[in-house]
Amino acid sequence: MSEAGIRAKGRERIWIGILLFPTLLGLAVGALGSIAATFGLSFFDWDMFTPPQLVGLQNYVDLLSDRKFKKALFNSIAFSAMYVPATVILSLLVAVLLNRHVYGKSLFRLLFFLPVVTSPTAVGLVWSWIYSKDQGLLNSILGAMGMDPVYWLGSKMALYSVVVVNVWGAIGEGMIIFLAGLQAIPRDVYEASMLDGAGPVKQFFYITIPLLIPSIFFQTILSTINAFQAFDYIYILTKTAGGGSTVPTLVFNLYREGFNFFRMGNASAQAVVLAAMIMVLTLIYSHLQKKWGQ
Repeated sequence: MSEAGIRAKGRERIWIGILLFPTLLGLAVGALGSIAATFGLSFFDWDMFTPPQLVGLQNYVDLLSDRKFKKALFNSIAFSAMYVPATVILSLLVAVLLNRHVYGKSLFRLLFFLPVVTSPTAVGLVWSWIYSKDQGLLNSILGAMGMDPVYWLGSKMALYSVVVVNVWGAIGEGMIIFLAGLQAIPRDVYEASMLDGAGPVKQFFYITIPLLIPSIFFQTILSTINAFQAFDYIYILTKTAGGGSTVPTLVFNLYREGFNFFRMGNASAQAVVLAAMIMVLTLIYSHLQKKWGQ
């Protein structure tokens, strides 16, 4: 390469650095800075009004005896145990059905994806009306059938109710991921299996599922992260129901500790624990994908 070409390439790199600098600065300050600040605040006692006081690991030690944190942790695990498999399975089934030659499948894809781009506040308010104890759609149907109304957002049914809403809102995103994986499978594989006498059921379990393993693991990781970070639907549904504590997940609990009770140190410690749990689960999924995804 000539000397002029080297100088031109160097100037190009300088301009690329200049143009990327605002984005990189925002990433460093907004993302990495907030992570560092959260980790640092977890070692302090701070109410947002007085100077923070260093307490070391005391916030983490207090979590071991905090009954609210333990309940929130249990709720998050129970929520994830229902949300993740339901989201992955239903998204996969919807993708398989819409990947066929079905009349109006573009419309069905739009309808399933619509909750992903709809405001969580609007969706939460609609589902609050559906779940309403006195004038809700579900209880109106039960009343017409001669059955007693159910307090869907009460202490016993609240967890299952919010899982249904969150799964309903996540199917569209998973559907897109699985559709991309399905369309990447060569049609020759299915045609060859048909010649060997394989029906739709055998094709699904012996061809579709094995070739979708990377997509399944990817969607499982995303669903797990979304499950442990679930907040908007839970907050809106429980608040409009007059509860607010029927399904205190980890994110809901750390929000309440930080912005209701102004215990930012405790909230930051919970956030660090939550991030560590998600990281461990992600590493486990990645290891399983390397083992089973071959």
